[in-house]
Amino acid sequence: MSSLRLALAQFDFPVGAVAANAARVGDLLAQAREGGAALAVFPELTLSGYPPEDLLLRPSFLAACQCELNALAAATNGVAALVGHPHSEGEVYNAASLLRGGRIELTTHKQALPNYGVFDDKRYFRPGHASAVAMIDGVRVGLLICEDIWQPEPAAKAAAAGAELLVVINASPWDDAKQAGREAVLQARAQETGCAIAYLNLIGGQDEVVYDGGSLLVNGDGSIAARAPVFVDALLWAEFDSETRTLRAEDWPRAADHALEATLYAALVRGIRDYIDKNGFSGVLLGLSGGIDSALTLALAVDALGADRVTAVMMPTRYTSQLSLEGARAQAVQLGVDYHVIDIEQTVDAFLSALTPAFAGKAADTTEENLQSRTRGVMLMALSNKHGRLLLATGNKSEMAVGYATLYGDMCGAYAPLKDVYKTVVYRLSRWRNAHAARLGEPEAIPSAVIERPPSAELRDNQTDQDSLPPYDELDAILARFIESEQSQAEIVAQGFHADTVRRVVRLVLLNEFKRRQSAPGPRVTTRAFGRERRYPITSGWK
Repeated sequence: MSSLRLALAQFDFPVGAVAANAARVGDLLAQAREGGAALAVFPELTLSGYPPEDLLLRPSFLAACQCELNALAAATNGVAALVGHPHSEGEVYNAASLLRGGRIELTTHKQALPNYGVFDDKRYFRPGHASAVAMIDGVRVGLLICEDIWQPEPAAKAAAAGAELLVVINASPWDDAKQAGREAVLQARAQETGCAIAYLNLIGGQDEVVYDGGSLLVNGDGSIAARAPVFVDALLWAEFDSETRTLRAEDWPRAADHALEATLYAALVRGIRDYIDKNGFSGVLLGLSGGIDSALTLALAVDALGADRVTAVMMPTRYTSQLSLEGARAQAVQLGVDYHVIDIEQTVDAFLSALTPAFAGKAADTTEENLQSRTRGVMLMALSNKHGRLLLATGNKSEMAVGYATLYGDMCGAYAPLKDVYKTVVYRLSRWRNAHAARLGEPEAIPSAVIERPPSAELRDNQTDQDSLPPYDELDAILARFIESEQSQAEIVAQGFHADTVRRVVRLVLLNEFKRRQSAPGPRVTTRAFGRERRYPITSGWK
């Protein structure tokens, strides 16, 4: 019988930070050595970060990754390391190298290249054709990379070559259906091959994707041996027993709350924090309207960055209700953020006065409403420029889907935390956040009055969102079927939705692609996010 001690590095390795990533690998290697690990495992494309996109087209970038890999290999005396990196041999491969005894012992290439959703591997990489197996402390270990485990063949080839344990390095982004899918795939591969599986995943926010970690240990019979918490950086220790083909986790941290809302909230917090910090901003600011979207965005920003790095600005007009004024102030005071009130009534009037000659003969319409929103956008961008704080857009996925947002107005911003969060989920997250505060004995982070009020843009008297849109329960149900499930209008109507409502909603989704192309990036948290994942033509005859 042989046993193998593993150290799995569930950490963030940012895109492009080659030297810093190598330094982190070196530090974690030292910890793994001190802890008695025979093998330290690092995520997919550790050195370059994932996805490096067109950085992979730069020879100097590839050379820097290779240089750092060589230096790390020289530091592996006493412990082996599996490190992900781009590998150039005339053509570029998504690779993992086993570093041992001061040298690069072997390099294996990712065989299954994903080219769906957020993945674009075939643009950059050539596929590998073999599954590597290495003997480590008397255990035959198969070395696979991410998508390789989602297909049966690479695991089967490793098992045929004698593997007892499969070590899989990943950069698998989170969405609200991902974990169940991962577990099902890993259990299937273990049962097919009889191999135990140590599945290590990247963690951290990268532009429009968020990696959750969520690393897993699966026994050779397909049973789950351990689940790592999501969005928690940790060096995870594990022991493999070759006789029973089982894995044992050693003192892994545990998640305090397994609810989907808790995980989604953590994903959004991580997305904000990493986007702001990795891009070097001192903090953020946002327009606080007294509505639920900006209230949730404020709570997320404070949880991500701390109150001292967040500025909230209320910009009332004659249409702003007392409830909005009181709700916004109460939340800003409760959370302890820098708070400003800038009345824009006179500014809007000045714009209207200047435009009056050109508007002659035209009745008032949404133009005047949008002018209020665009005035707020001008104010917020000026504050962002002056104070060096990045502006957060507060719109949600329901609004972005149907274009219920103003270009150069409330769409102003460099990052949109709720861009992939439907309005109904905004409510669920807000209630979860308050329940979480109650469990900790803290005051509510989002005023209950803000959650319970009818949603309104407050751009005219007595306005509510439902003046322009179906109720959000109905709207979101149609949108999820059309966007995530790619159902036709006929299929949606067959499920009991009114045909006219479905036609109207689908028309709005297709019509407003031009707005979404100009929107800020935001974290992908569903299976079909606008942006790099869902790319529809702006100009199209398909209705």
